[in-house]
Amino acid sequence: MKFTDEQEKDNAKLLEKLRNYSEEITEDDHAIFLKMISTKLDTWQVDQILNPDEVYPRQQHVLATHWHPEFVPMELNRERIEKMFPNRKDELIIPTQHNELMTYGSYTGAEVDCYASGFQEKVQLLIHFESGKLKDKDTMLRAMLAHTRKYRASQLFDFINSFTKPIEDRLHKASRKTGVEPVAVKFACTVVGKIERMLDEHWEEVPEFSIRNKLIRNYIDALRPQFGHQFIDRVQTFVKEVKEIVKASFPLEYFYRASEIIEETRYIGGTIIIPHPEQFWPILLGRYNVDGYEVWNPQSHRYTEFLIDVVNEHNKHRNGSCKDLLILMGDDCHQGEKTRKKDEQDPEKTEREIGVQPAWDDLNIQKKLIRGGITRQNVIEEYRCRLSS
Repeated sequence: MKFTDEQEKDNAKLLEKLRNYSEEITEDDHAIFLKMISTKLDTWQVDQILNPDEVYPRQQHVLATHWHPEFVPMELNRERIEKMFPNRKDELIIPTQHNELMTYGSYTGAEVDCYASGFQEKVQLLIHFESGKLKDKDTMLRAMLAHTRKYRASQLFDFINSFTKPIEDRLHKASRKTGVEPVAVKFACTVVGKIERMLDEHWEEVPEFSIRNKLIRNYIDALRPQFGHQFIDRVQTFVKEVKEIVKASFPLEYFYRASEIIEETRYIGGTIIIPHPEQFWPILLGRYNVDGYEVWNPQSHRYTEFLIDVVNEHNKHRNGSCKDLLILMGDDCHQGEKTRKKDEQDPEKTEREIGVQPAWDDLNIQKKLIRGGITRQNVIEEYRCRLSS
């Protein structure tokens, strides 16, 4: 590829910056790190949360049973929802933080990582409760979720070790697949090495929520003003591939079994939904004691109509003593994305909004829903009834 004179100059400047990028931790490095682990929001971040890009004045029923508040205060989430749906008449909104119970209004929920021993895969379950039912009965469940969070957090350190030990096989495999140049690999290793040392130095100050894989992504993104979008994009592509390799080799037996999470949830009086089953198909054959399936999700919607048919057929021929399986849809919104600078946001994730599931209004999908007598309104009513029973 032939470069223009301007491109040649830009490349030369970038290479000079990379040569001068020290492995020593600077004041700027500390400042970036402390910003990345902070859960305190700046004024501009609050403004972004409170001023959604889209408003839905025609949507009168808001169903949101799969979304992640992350570190955004619930009151800010509430204000955003009120602005997005100014004419809502009814709502059922339950947060589902990863492996942590969180409450919105009268309801509490979580998305739980667990292990399906029958087909030896990690799966996830959405668990929902009327908040009052948790009183004096949730000690065991909270302990199980704390264990799961701690175990999931350990993946970050395996991820870090890939760069700092380093684990050459992982780095070689990722660089070969992504085609990034050696200078990008070296840069990633240097940056992650700094992050590791700063984690050790500031360990007592690091919130539990910040001990996750996104710490590396967010820190590298903060270097865009210094090294430019093109180079950082290549580094992020490489780092993401290393992360996928780490996740693929992560042992599953330390998770609780799905059946154990279901049993504890039922003991408390909660309900269970299987989210995005496209990601772990065999779970649909496991005959788990659940209330329904999430048939549409921003990252899992290839088989929405098929899943609706499956649920309709199941309900048509179900045993008289069994309740119908419910059809739900998940926006899978991560509110932390709303706090990132516009040029650092993941467009696919940023577009997700609490309570926004376009599939409800898709005309082809509506034909399937009508056959099962399903509307967003009656799902809200039925699920609320189950939560209270």
